[in-house]
Amino acid sequence: MAAKFEIYQDKAEKYRFRLKAGNGEIIAVGEAYSSKSACKNGIESIKKNASDAAVVDQTPTAV
Repeated sequence: MAAKFEIYQDKAEKYRFRLKAGNGEIIAVGEAYSSKSACKNGIESIKKNASDAAVVDQTPTAV
């Protein structure tokens, strides 16, 4: 099974999304949006921009 985005409403009735891997594990979650269309726009932004996003390690280095 392929990965999928799921849109849902939280307890505050805000729209959120989660990205699930093919095995059903949640691998990413989105912020709260006031409308479903804004949530869908957030998903599209992830799809458009994440494929070539850099990984920046901001953890402290060992001394």
